[in-house]
Amino acid sequence: MASSSSATTASGSGQPEAAFSNFMTEVKAIEKRDSSLTPKQQIERLIRPGSTYFNLNPYEVLQVETSMEVGDIKKKFRRLSILVHPDKNMDDRDRAQKAFDALSTAMKILEDETSRKSVLDTIEEARQKTEFLLGEKRKQLKREGKPTAIEEDDPLKYKETLHKTTVKLFADYAIRRKEIEEKEARIKKREREEEIKEEDKSKKQKEWQKDWEDGRDKRVHNWRDFTDHNTAKKKKKNRMTFKPPKPKLEQR
Repeated sequence: MASSSSATTASGSGQPEAAFSNFMTEVKAIEKRDSSLTPKQQIERLIRPGSTYFNLNPYEVLQVETSMEVGDIKKKFRRLSILVHPDKNMDDRDRAQKAFDALSTAMKILEDETSRKSVLDTIEEARQKTEFLLGEKRKQLKREGKPTAIEEDDPLKYKETLHKTTVKLFADYAIRRKEIEEKEARIKKREREEEIKEEDKSKKQKEWQKDWEDGRDKRVHNWRDFTDHNTAKKKKKNRMTFKPPKPKLEQR
């Protein structure tokens, strides 16, 4: 009983050192196992259902630790890319190409210092969020007078919970970025449509002005012809219609 109580107390205080040590051992065992996946299994891993969100974390895509140097990550990338390269998987070329593209995208993200830092910040945020939620879970059990041991004290369960939190956080940020990009795209589209309207209006005004300028000489010439013709017509009419008055006979 004393041993059980001691274990409960250790669990209630957070992740005990022994559990954490076991957790790290299990994680390394999982990574070692996953790193030896066959080409077919690697392709399946990289394009599995939900890969759109799973592959947002480049460290998960490349199966490397966040503490690994970029140079070592490149070595891992080369090994994995050879396994899934389309030329090495002629019987599954299309799926292999998608898997290869996922690896290439992940490597480009980690090669860039700015994007790599953003990824690391997200992973750390997910870890802190997980710890906070687990802490709240223990506090709730304590308030209810229950043992504070939780299922996440098990290394595998903790890893699973952390993984879910990390995937969700990456997905939330990706969705948010997409919404912002779509909003900006709509704004730019409206602005461009307004610009096109203004350009079209300006173009029509310039064309009208040019046509007006080009037709000026013709209009002046036609007006002069019209004026001269009317003047001549009036003179002719005046000459033809003028009759001297009849003399009146003198009456006596």
